[in-house]
Amino acid sequence: MGRSVVIVGGGPRGTGVLERIVAGAPGHGIDAEHPLDVHVVDPYPAGAGRIWRSKQSELLWMNSMAADVTMWTDDSVVCTGPIVPGPSLYEWAELTRDARAEPDGRVGEEVRALRPDTFPTRQLQSHYLADTLQRVLDAAPPGVRIHLHEQRAAGLDDGDARRVRLEDGEVLDADAVILASGHLDAAPTDDEAALVRCSQRLGLRYFPPEQTTDSDLDAIPPGETVVARGMGLAFIDLMVLLYEGRGGRFEEDPDGPDDGSGRGRLRYVPSGREVFLHVGSGRGVPYHAKTEYGLIGPRPPLPRFFGPEQVDELASRQGGASLRDDAWPLIAKEAGWGWYHELFHGHPDRVAGDWDTFAAAYAGLDWYSAERERLVERHVPDEADRLDFEQLDRPLDGIRTDSETLQKFLRGYISDDLARHVDPAHTEELGAFTALLTAFMMSVELASRGGLTAKSRARDLNWWQNLFSSMASGPPGPRLRQLLALNRDGFVTFLGAGVSVEIDESREAFVAISAALDAPPTVATTFVDARLASPSVRRSSDPMLRSLMRAGLLDEETLSWNACTRGDDYSGVVEHSTGLIPVSAADYRVLTGPGYDEPADRLFAIGPHTTVRLPGAFTRPNTNNLSFRANDALAQAVLATVAGG
Repeated sequence: MGRSVVIVGGGPRGTGVLERIVAGAPGHGIDAEHPLDVHVVDPYPAGAGRIWRSKQSELLWMNSMAADVTMWTDDSVVCTGPIVPGPSLYEWAELTRDARAEPDGRVGEEVRALRPDTFPTRQLQSHYLADTLQRVLDAAPPGVRIHLHEQRAAGLDDGDARRVRLEDGEVLDADAVILASGHLDAAPTDDEAALVRCSQRLGLRYFPPEQTTDSDLDAIPPGETVVARGMGLAFIDLMVLLYEGRGGRFEEDPDGPDDGSGRGRLRYVPSGREVFLHVGSGRGVPYHAKTEYGLIGPRPPLPRFFGPEQVDELASRQGGASLRDDAWPLIAKEAGWGWYHELFHGHPDRVAGDWDTFAAAYAGLDWYSAERERLVERHVPDEADRLDFEQLDRPLDGIRTDSETLQKFLRGYISDDLARHVDPAHTEELGAFTALLTAFMMSVELASRGGLTAKSRARDLNWWQNLFSSMASGPPGPRLRQLLALNRDGFVTFLGAGVSVEIDESREAFVAISAALDAPPTVATTFVDARLASPSVRRSSDPMLRSLMRAGLLDEETLSWNACTRGDDYSGVVEHSTGLIPVSAADYRVLTGPGYDEPADRLFAIGPHTTVRLPGAFTRPNTNNLSFRANDALAQAVLATVAGG
């Protein structure tokens, strides 16, 4: 008798799970006599999905280099299912060139010019993901029948968890359902909805958090003053689309002062359709540029201070641990280990003493200790060669100045950051990055095992996720060169840190106030919240999630903890909703019940809308990536479920 699995979401995450199901199916008795139907449901083309679809601006890039992107497991991945090697993005481009099978048009030109250190366009990644999906389809063993449905999953049929209805009315039998939709749209929060209503009444333009590529930016007229809140990757997309996307261009100025890239600097040539963009955020600086070099020394031995042993100890603590108080000092020490390991091995002329002596002393000292600081001062003479997390996290703390001084300061800050991430003289940055990736995977395990207090999960995880993203998931260096050019030429103005935006009805305008600026507020008629929508199952516009909620099969995680103020004069319970689907870290089953301790029988979820905060769906080769291990664990659980009847 056949079985059926429905994967809701056909982007990279859904494709990765599908690949693991195809690879693992024979080991669970799936064959021609005992077949398995796998339905992949997505309104966008499967493989790429919405975010990586080919029908988007050719100006938008990935924030990873071509050699650092793969969808395939390799010998580094520790998992139950079989390892199935496949080409990285760059290797796929080489194979495509060798076969003279480049796509038509501009993407084909990009394939022919691609190098390992190129930051590819998202359109090119779309072709790579389509190739990955085709390889998975071609590799399907006898008995595994894959069906692609380019439409939306509309919900359960009459509330039956084993019947999924598509928007065209077709109903799919489902012995297991996997929610793999990636980032989900959500209705505005109460504060955002109030901004929407008030801006519409006053004739203002407000763009709530969403995928920037889906925003109607053409509605903003040329010459407009625009306030943007957020300086992460969504802001970089906004910048690209508002300037290059409107016909502007950047030219090299090799004779001008260096902007940190080592190649002179860029100048912006306007099209006449520009807006004037004023941007700030909580931290007040853009994400750090992606590194564009390799390690000079050997790869640091990791994990060293925040590995399985430390996670076990923290997870076993009665009442739970605090990520900020208990785990963060270990994470910081781990990053410092990667930083100084590379500094000693790759740049021995910039240190005093030998690595073994430094490492032995460093291992015995707490991160927050005067002894560690003195150790670093003795062995690392130049302060610029020392890792300072506090400065990295809040570089504008204590700064309050006029706009001209702030612009000059931030141009220097961004130029220095650019130099540190593109110049091989600073490969210690990559050493820290390598350690942070390991530490992030360990922190995911700690959180998913219930090792953190509810208060720490509510308050610390978002802080850590944001800091990690700012350091490890920043834009390509050329994007920061473009930002510097736009600022120098007066098209982009930095507002700094602690930015708040409200509507002033008397002025019929948005006003932006910055904690870093001792100046009148910025007044604008357009405001862009340049970030993704906060995750929320209850506010989700996804019909499948809403149907599952109505059926009582899932809800978003709500955390609670006792709070006391004024000594013991008051005690009560604080509740906080994370907006995420609770899932088991072992097999990604959806969890229900008062304590989220009741695993669903046949419902699974994986990705950024769940409580297990995985890194991206694709990753660098040879890194034993957590996402690949998660895809495999889920696939093994699904196969065991459907094979068991």
